[in-house]
Amino acid sequence: MSGLIGKKVGMTSIYDKNGKNVACTIIEAGPCVVTQVKTTEKDGYTAVQLAFGDRKEKNTPAAQIGIFKKANTTPKRKLVEFKGFLQTLELGQTISVDLFAEGEFVDVVGTSKGKGFQGVVKRHGFSGVGMQTHGQHNRLRAPGSLGASSDPSRVFKGMRMAGRTGGDRVKKTNLEILKIVKDQNLLVIKGSIPGSKGSIVFIEK
Repeated sequence: MSGLIGKKVGMTSIYDKNGKNVACTIIEAGPCVVTQVKTTEKDGYTAVQLAFGDRKEKNTPAAQIGIFKKANTTPKRKLVEFKGFLQTLELGQTISVDLFAEGEFVDVVGTSKGKGFQGVVKRHGFSGVGMQTHGQHNRLRAPGSLGASSDPSRVFKGMRMAGRTGGDRVKKTNLEILKIVKDQNLLVIKGSIPGSKGSIVFIEK
């Protein structure tokens, strides 16, 4: 599956062809540099490694510096492999938003916002115990009963309880590209995508 690495700029809204106001997300997609070309003969599989975002050389691992020198490019912040590129790519080649077309549907992968340790109402959508009756003054957001007593005398694994929320890898599928601004490498994608402003996302065809 071919694609690009990008950065979430933020959200806005535009009017579509029917005059309807549509919420959309702006992504700075690329330009990405080809830093490695994996082949079946040498690596056992076929893929293309892309790099995105500038990085200081002093903050770059030594192993990666060698990769960037071979590709004749400056150190980059993010390296990701993509499979399924139809065209033949060469080391050091730059790929931009020309890979996509307006009206095309893509998948976007990002890391959701971290919410920290949260209770069951926020984490799982529980409604709480209920009304403040019969002396219940502090049970509105409590989880309620968790399991049986003597049998099995434990709480089953996987029970929905309070815990760390967010910060997960999330993939949203079949998002329409409403507009492409080529001179600024921007994609305007219908709907919302996971992650905060400035976070790294992967756009897959």
